[in-house]
Amino acid sequence: MSGKTEAQIVYVYGALRSGTTAFRLMLDAHPETVNPGEFDFLFDHLSRDPSHPTGWRVDVEALNQDRIFSDKDLTLPESSARCDGLDLIDALLDQIKAQAPTAKVVSLNIHRNAARLIEAYPDARLIHMIRDPRDVARSSIPMGWAAHVYYGVDHWCETERDWDVISTRIQPENQFFLRYEDLFSDWEFELKRVCDFLDIAWSPAMLSYHEHTSYAAPDPKLIAQWRHKCSMDDIALVEGKLGDLLTERGYAFATSPRTPSTMERLKLALQHKLYRWRFGTRTYGPLLYWGEKLSRKLGLNTLNARLAAQISERHRATLK
Repeated sequence: MSGKTEAQIVYVYGALRSGTTAFRLMLDAHPETVNPGEFDFLFDHLSRDPSHPTGWRVDVEALNQDRIFSDKDLTLPESSARCDGLDLIDALLDQIKAQAPTAKVVSLNIHRNAARLIEAYPDARLIHMIRDPRDVARSSIPMGWAAHVYYGVDHWCETERDWDVISTRIQPENQFFLRYEDLFSDWEFELKRVCDFLDIAWSPAMLSYHEHTSYAAPDPKLIAQWRHKCSMDDIALVEGKLGDLLTERGYAFATSPRTPSTMERLKLALQHKLYRWRFGTRTYGPLLYWGEKLSRKLGLNTLNARLAAQISERHRATLK
């Protein structure tokens, strides 16, 4: 026997646009850690099923159609008809670890379903990464997710409220809090703290990720961009939606928070919908974008699956 210790799985949990990709590149640059990207699909298609021996069941058909899963070099067990609960998730995790045989740590990014993860794997270890929600809201607009910061902050709220549900159920030694603003202002100090949590030695290679990726080196100028890229009235709307969640996460109000009037809310909702339609049409073309929506609504599953796959291919081509 080699005596090699099996790699530990650690999840990086945070809202989209919170710096989790840059952070995962830092982790991936460490000689003893590997982070192969986003793995929300592990828990997106998992649900409670008391009739299954593991107490859980995976929607294997939905998993097979998952865009991110199809990007990974993973295969479902041939007997997946009988291996479709936590045993299937375990088999996929084993494959992921096998792809990095020399790693001491394999970290996986997830942005949702933290409660499901902890319910299924109560001893899971998580790094909770957080960024100022006003910056998250602002950076969601060019992604096509929202027309206005008022809607751009929604996914941050959902991710953080999910964290509130599970944080007290995770043992203190299994959770680590990492703030984007701290990481990007004192990256060496923060990464040393991360390494201590992971029980590995600090490596300066973690700061070399920009030399072999399309991401830039850590830049403190990326902190609090909302202060000069958003109007104070827009920020007031965001802060009104965030409420106490903003200060609970250690951020201060910059305005007198307010909620939109009924007419203003209707206007924002219409702008949001039209923006997403225009963005999708421009990105994927009218035939593909609207064809996928119409075929899904009409229940044309075969056609919809084909069109959805084409959209996924175009989406992958645009990823940074």
